[in-house]
Formats: sequence, structure tokens, C-alpha cells
Amino acid sequence: MPFEIVRNDITNMQVDAIVNAANPEPVVGSGVDSGIHQKAGNALLQARQEIGVMPYGEVAITPAFGLDAKYVIHAVSPVWYDGASNETVLLEQCYSKALALALEHGCESIAFPLLSSGNQKFPKDVALQIAINAFSKFLMQYDMQIYLVVFDHTSVVLSEKLFDSITQYVDETYVVEKTREEYDYVGTTARRRHHAVRKNRPVLESSLDAMIEPEYLSCKAISEDTEELCESPKLLSCEAPVSYPQAPRSLEDLVHELDETFSEHLIRLIDQKGLDDPYVYKKANVDRKLFSKIKNNIDYKPKKSTALSFAIALELSLDETLDLIGRAGFTLSHSSKFDVIIEFFLQEGIYDMFTINNALFAFGEPTLTD
Repeated sequence: MPFEIVRNDITNMQVDAIVNAANPEPVVGSGVDSGIHQKAGNALLQARQEIGVMPYGEVAITPAFGLDAKYVIHAVSPVWYDGASNETVLLEQCYSKALALALEHGCESIAFPLLSSGNQKFPKDVALQIAINAFSKFLMQYDMQIYLVVFDHTSVVLSEKLFDSITQYVDETYVVEKTREEYDYVGTTARRRHHAVRKNRPVLESSLDAMIEPEYLSCKAISEDTEELCESPKLLSCEAPVSYPQAPRSLEDLVHELDETFSEHLIRLIDQKGLDDPYVYKKANVDRKLFSKIKNNIDYKPKKSTALSFAIALELSLDETLDLIGRAGFTLSHSSKFDVIIEFFLQEGIYDMFTINNALFAFGEPTLTD
């Protein structure tokens, strides 16, 4: 996956370049700066001193010395004042210049801290959005593995409105479903019939067991129009239509009538929407090599997260998403908080992969990775 949020100590990242939240002066600061210098050794400070004083928004590169990386990119990120003092522009400049410098030095992977969110006092949601915008813009043009390294889930802060909306949606779906699973003895089939019965206003016996017995019930139903009782047997609307015996079909017939595979359906959707392959796999935050495997193997079975990533990149509706991922053997369940959060974004028509992954991370769920 070209971009990932990971919980780790940035000094332990095995990447080509580690970005340091550097002090403008050639001295060792606190936080990330201190940790990187401590592990890299005194040679890193000497290399930093050779660079000299650096203004806010600028970057410089040195060897990584004792770190598990080739380079350290020193980025002097700005201090927060009021949001109107050019600090947001300078912070975005730190990210874009660091990425350009890594590209210039042939780096294939890079790890960033969330710049300016510590001692520089940037609001975390603002700092995060600036980082995401810079990564997104870069990855639409270039290939590089980017990691945003944070200590815990609280380091990633969503906007209050989005967080509250997701929380409410989770409460209305996931929590209710989990409660039903634990306390409703009738079971899933009975619940579905129960909802259909209530919708059609039948007057049944008090026992819930009656709901799961026959396909036909003497329903004593109250007519919506006349409010008269009907004693005749009635097929509940929740039941499937009456089916009649069919001639047995051979295994060969069934095999020849298979639906499109996930790969075939994905490629057809891309063509139907008039999109090109690089745009789709980059927007899905999926590696080019993985996309090539999927495209060239019609029977390729992706992971659920990969299938969902393509659904999001193609901006599919909930029903269209269920159809696509169903071809890989997956679905969305209200018993899974991960699934409920994905469903929330599909229902809201929010298809920004980075925003979705930030939300998953903030709620303690795995992100969409390939």
C-alpha cells in the first residue's frame, strides 16, 4: 500500500529515508528530534551542524548513520500561531520538499512523523489534513511507499463533525446488532421474519417461536384499507415466491454459467466509467504490481480490504460495492465495526481513501491495506 499510518517508534522504521522534525538551529531538540539523534549517534549531529541554520519550511538531507535507513531528511516545520500567519503553507512545503528530496535520491520508501503536531502546537486535525493532502498529491504522480508514524490512535484526530457522525452511525448499527446477537434468542432468521410480520401488521400468538415455523400462516391480518380481519391463509411478504421443481442441471452446465469474477467485473467497471488504470489503482492506494496481478489473472482473489479499496476508488454505491466484493466472496456485516465504518462512508458518498483510513485508525480498526 503506497500510504500507511503505523504505530511505531520512527527510529525503528526500516525505510530509505526517515524525516526528522528538526530544530532551526543545528542543535538537538526534544521529542522526535532527540530520539532520532540518540539512535543515529553523534555523527548525525555533526552532519546537521555542517548544514547550519535552516529557516522554517526548508529541508536538508544527511546520511542516517546508526538508523535502519539510508538517509535522514531534516524538515524544519513551523510553529502554530493563528492559522493565518503562513504556517500552513510552510508545513505543506516541508512535506512536498521532503518528498521531492527523497525522490531525487532514489528513495522507494519514506517515514514521516506528524510534523508540527507536538511542541509546535499545530492542531492535530489541521496538521494531519496538510500531511494527507501532500501525500495524496505526490502519490498521484509518483510511486513511493509513505508511512506516517504515530505513537497511538489519539495522534490521529478527525474533525469533530466527522467523528460524531461516525460514532452515531456505529451506535445505530454495530451496537444494536451486537446487542441482538447477544440477547435475542429468536435468531437471525426469526428476526427477519419478525420485521416483515410487523411491517404487514399481523396479529400472531405471543410466542416468538411462531415466527419461524410455517411458510404460510393463518394470519388474522388486519387490512391496511378496511381494518377487517382476514382469516384466510396468507404468504408472508418476507418469504420467497413459490418455487416449482426444475429439471436437475449438470455440474458442467453450472460451471459454464458462472458470473463474472472479481477481476473481470473490476476491469469492466473501470472501462464503463472511462477511467485509466493508473488513476484507479493510485486512488485506491493500491500498489501497481498488485493491480497488475489482479488484471492479468481473472481468477485472482484479493483480500477484502483490497476489494473495498477499488470500490471506493470507483465511487460505487453500497449496492454496487456489495456486488463487487461479493465476487471475491466478501460482504459487509453490521456485526463488524470495521464494516459499519466502511458502510458509513459509502452511504455518505465520501470516497477519499486517506480520510477513510484515518477514520479507521482513529477508531482502532485496521486500515485498508493491500
